[in-house]
Amino acid sequence: MARQLELSAEERQELQQMTQSRMLPAGDVMRARMLLLLSEGVPYREIQKRLDTTAPTISRWKKRFLELRIAGLAEERHPGQAPSVRTPKLAARILAAIKDGPQDGSTHWSCRKLAVRFRVSKDTVQRILAQAQVRPHRLERYMASDDPEFETKAADVIGLYLHPPQHAAVFCVDEKTAIQALDRLDPVLPLSPGRAERHGFEYKRNGTLSLYAALEVQTGRVHGKTAERHTSAEFVAFLDQVVSTCKPGQQVHVILDNLSAHKTAQVTAFLEQNRNVKLHFTPTYSSWLNQVEIWFARLEREVIARGIFTSVQDLARKLMRYIRAYSKTARPFRWKYSDLRRRILPANVLTATGH
Repeated sequence: MARQLELSAEERQELQQMTQSRMLPAGDVMRARMLLLLSEGVPYREIQKRLDTTAPTISRWKKRFLELRIAGLAEERHPGQAPSVRTPKLAARILAAIKDGPQDGSTHWSCRKLAVRFRVSKDTVQRILAQAQVRPHRLERYMASDDPEFETKAADVIGLYLHPPQHAAVFCVDEKTAIQALDRLDPVLPLSPGRAERHGFEYKRNGTLSLYAALEVQTGRVHGKTAERHTSAEFVAFLDQVVSTCKPGQQVHVILDNLSAHKTAQVTAFLEQNRNVKLHFTPTYSSWLNQVEIWFARLEREVIARGIFTSVQDLARKLMRYIRAYSKTARPFRWKYSDLRRRILPANVLTATGH
């Protein structure tokens, strides 16, 4: 038998009114019933069963009632959060510090370093950086063209993408040189649930080859040719192969970079024999304007980076197999300016400092 709780007549009357109330929170009603049962000497075990509660809960509220009486029955309230320290002034100070850089010898700020510097939580710093769309941990690289005719050449190339000449074929051509035929010395362990595919660290070099690729802008299909070396003769032979896929006499526009092998006497002779072919050179240091570079990045991810090649011939065979499969479902790239303010300018008019 639990020790009986002593109640005054006024307290008992108020607790009984609380148990009959339809306006009070359910927690307040339960605590009133709990105290009335304690006053009647009902054991803890029986109270737990009737009210679906626990012995520590009964003890805690009994103790609070003995200390504060009826006033102690109010449910404990969360004190609430302290006033936010994320003020516009603090945000301005943090953003200014990011531009100046840390003074401890490191190259950039982290949220934790900024939190220590300004004596706030790292969550506060993260919210300020997210609101300002600033990510000091990220780094992007760029190459500024020094071509004095950058704007003219870039407009020429982009014009071929957006508004190609009617009834003409447009190709983006480039070479991916020195592709290594790497074979792993240890067996590859395939992926399994909870475990990624694993390659041995050591490898064997089986030689290199170059890949010539021509991406057809209108369809997205790719024409390819492998070669042991990337010479002007090989380039002209590939151009001849690409032109042969077009209708006789059809205008052919070829977008390519400024590699010396693209500007030799052999290339000039080829253009004289094929008057319907016109070359469009991208500005210097602007290979990103050539759509075939996008495809090369995909080739690197899907074939070369994790590929295993027992010989140069095996490498060539797998490259050409991928090109044939890709061209069956190829789709053209769609180029557009999403933000005209984010333009790559020639180096002589570039005012921002790049890092």
